[in-house]
Amino acid sequence: MPRKPLVALVGRPNVGKSSLFNRLVGERLAVTHEIPGTTRDRLYGMFDWRGIDFRVVDTGGIEVYQAKGTRDSAPLAEGSIDFVAQIKAQALLAVQDADLIIMVVDILAGITAADEEIAEVLRRTNKPVLIAANKADSMKRAENSVEFYGLGIEKVYAISAFHGIGVGDLLDGVVDSLADPQLAADQEEEAPHMKVAIVGRPNVGKSSLLNILIGEERMIVSPIAGTTRDAVDTELTWHGERVTLIDTAGIRRRGKIEPGVEKFSVLRAMNALERADVALLLIDATQGITDQDQHIAGYIQESHRSVVIIVNKWDAVEKDPMTHTNFERRIRHEFNFLPDPPIIFISALTGQRIHEVLEMAHKVWQNRYLRIPTGELNRILREAVANHQPAGKAARLKIKYGTQVAVAPPLFLFHVNDPTLVHFTYRRYLENQIRETYPYEGTPLRLSFREPSKKDDD
Repeated sequence: MPRKPLVALVGRPNVGKSSLFNRLVGERLAVTHEIPGTTRDRLYGMFDWRGIDFRVVDTGGIEVYQAKGTRDSAPLAEGSIDFVAQIKAQALLAVQDADLIIMVVDILAGITAADEEIAEVLRRTNKPVLIAANKADSMKRAENSVEFYGLGIEKVYAISAFHGIGVGDLLDGVVDSLADPQLAADQEEEAPHMKVAIVGRPNVGKSSLLNILIGEERMIVSPIAGTTRDAVDTELTWHGERVTLIDTAGIRRRGKIEPGVEKFSVLRAMNALERADVALLLIDATQGITDQDQHIAGYIQESHRSVVIIVNKWDAVEKDPMTHTNFERRIRHEFNFLPDPPIIFISALTGQRIHEVLEMAHKVWQNRYLRIPTGELNRILREAVANHQPAGKAARLKIKYGTQVAVAPPLFLFHVNDPTLVHFTYRRYLENQIRETYPYEGTPLRLSFREPSKKDDD
């Protein structure tokens, strides 16, 4: 099956790569900010042009030239990390995977020493390279784009990623440069596959878990909370099946979200949950369950994602014979609003029980697609009603029949005489009766009640 071509956006920091990425994918996936180095990790998205589907990857700025004192006149604070070298490594990894490279430059700045060195690196890749001369917001600025032919790359396009000017011409150039039929986009609808979002508050080990799951350092790992700002998709094959892992920025409590970059990072994490089927909720075993952990669990519940709770750093906890039991009991109590989530105690540092993570995520994912035959569902319903009649004095709830109308997550429709008579406690009772018979561990169930129409009665 032909694969979708991959386009990599590269360039020095603060030239507009993330703005162009957002323009292509049609939504605010990348974190954009005037602070150089905002985009630290590779970020994937999809777009189509002229009937062809493309994958696009945004990268952190490549800094191959840095005059002394030009980035920051102040020394690095104690305990901080200069991410320049790591960002460069991440961007070059993306270039290796790409079928075509768009080098983004800044018309206002002209050719810089960094641009010249980046262009030299890209020319050696023997891959199609286009130059997007960004910030061409006027005809006069667009005319200045001819300067960039001096980089030795023959295709230069004047664009404004913010306003969308010239982006169509750039994409025409992308299609024309990928005329090889082996790179034709796959237009067939993809079969459903497991998509897993790794979520949690800052610095609980999300990137470390991703790295050990995929067996390579795809993410930047740092002891500084908040290193990962974007949600990043990584695909792998697990037991012959396609899996997408989405690593996200650490989520803070709503009242403690700082404006600017961190705000958009939290929005990205929320969007990542919407794109995922299963959420791996990481908890730091050394700090126990916090209010932030419960907030994140609430986000998972609101988005109707299946969930597996991962207790990380278990190797760093002093234990006695009851430590495991007591910790799990507390989790069940604090997260009693979640749909009976599986709990795994791991160490991303030592690899302890890592093999169980994807196994359990896959089991929970399969639960999302489990269907109950209508006859079996109504048998469960009849027994539930016989064992516990709905309460009511003036009017009593009568349930005529039920059917499962959807999966991912499962949705059950019950036809009743009056939906307003359904008390939330009876709704929970019916859900528990279903769960006693069918293994919906870690997966939310949706129950809907309505009066049958005349067509339904017929």
